Amino acid sequence: MSQVKQILDRVAEGFELSQAEATVLYGAKGADLKAICEVADGLRHKVNGDRVGFVVNRNINFTNICYMGCTFCGFAKRREDEGAEWLTLDTIVERTREAASRGATEVCIQGGIHPKMPGTYYRDIVRAIKAELPAMDIHAFSPFEIWYGAAKRKMSYADFIQDLKECGLGSIPGTAAEILDTEVRKLLTKDKLSTEKWVEIIRAAHGQGVPTTATIMYGHVDGPPHWAAHMALLRDIQKETGGFTELVPLSFVHYDSPLYTANPGKVRPGPTVEEVEAMHAVSRIFLHGQIDNIQTSWTKLGPERAQGMLSKGVNDFGGTLMNESISRAAGSAHGQEVTAYEMVRIIRAAGRVPYQRNTRYEVIEEFASHDPARQAPLVERDAGPLDFMAELPAFLKEAV
Repeated sequence: MSQVKQILDRVAEGFELSQAEATVLYGAKGADLKAICEVADGLRHKVNGDRVGFVVNRNINFTNICYMGCTFCGFAKRREDEGAEWLTLDTIVERTREAASRGATEVCIQGGIHPKMPGTYYRDIVRAIKAELPAMDIHAFSPFEIWYGAAKRKMSYADFIQDLKECGLGSIPGTAAEILDTEVRKLLTKDKLSTEKWVEIIRAAHGQGVPTTATIMYGHVDGPPHWAAHMALLRDIQKETGGFTELVPLSFVHYDSPLYTANPGKVRPGPTVEEVEAMHAVSRIFLHGQIDNIQTSWTKLGPERAQGMLSKGVNDFGGTLMNESISRAAGSAHGQEVTAYEMVRIIRAAGRVPYQRNTRYEVIEEFASHDPARQAPLVERDAGPLDFMAELPAFLKEAV
């Protein structure tokens, strides 16, 4: 009997995966990986049924000016660089208003660590949006931004987050996690948030009743032992706080990433196909009963590969986004928006029942037998291997 089969038999008996067992599963290939994906898909069905969610939202990256020097990031600019920007509050509100007119229920707001930005700017953003659009869910500010804003205002993390909550902040994206391993983070970042600070801020948010997502950015200088340790830490936090709404695996996009271009032969060009499947499937198994929403990222994988994750433990297709800057800055060619109409068609073509949700995973509308209204993309789509053309992804043209 193979080691993988022994581990999966224990899962079937209801035992929780250990970190060592997860390390083994993350490294599986071939028939072993297929068996892992089948177990993950069974757990997905047990918890989520055949429904797959998505949220109609818009990304608003309010500044790309940042001096933190993360080696994997192609997004950051210095103030004097061409293309550097810092949006005014009026522009942020106008983009939110435009998103609402297209059916958005959420705006996801993040930005660089601008050296001249006052710590009050975060609360100013939230207050400005809520003054104009009080029903809009604001999912905003990574733990790194929380660290920066709290330091600027000389406040504790808990007090800073509580103030943002009172202004109207609904939830926090759990980005800036990368890999929660000290040695790996030293290679990825220069001055960025430590593992300990990330965890402290996430716990502070949960303690103030502000939920967060959980993320992992993988496929660069990492491997299965790092992934398993990362997930073990997330699971421990969730057992303590219950504050994570979902896990979002983010595969490393290497094309224009300084980490990759400056280190030829030393950094992997993103995860392999098998590693992507293992990340989603093993994470579903490892986090079962604790974090039961596993999301795939179409911006990282492309819509076709993301659709394939729906049979490997995934129950959520993420957001429509409308704008996507960070992955594109690293060289991703998968466009900036998947409309609700396209989301529904992609999910249904995988044999699942699509539904629109809000940030808290509450159902807004189920699309078992009808489609949302068609909309043109908000911005001109980037040409690429999965160019959306006029209406649907090329891989769906035969399916529908």
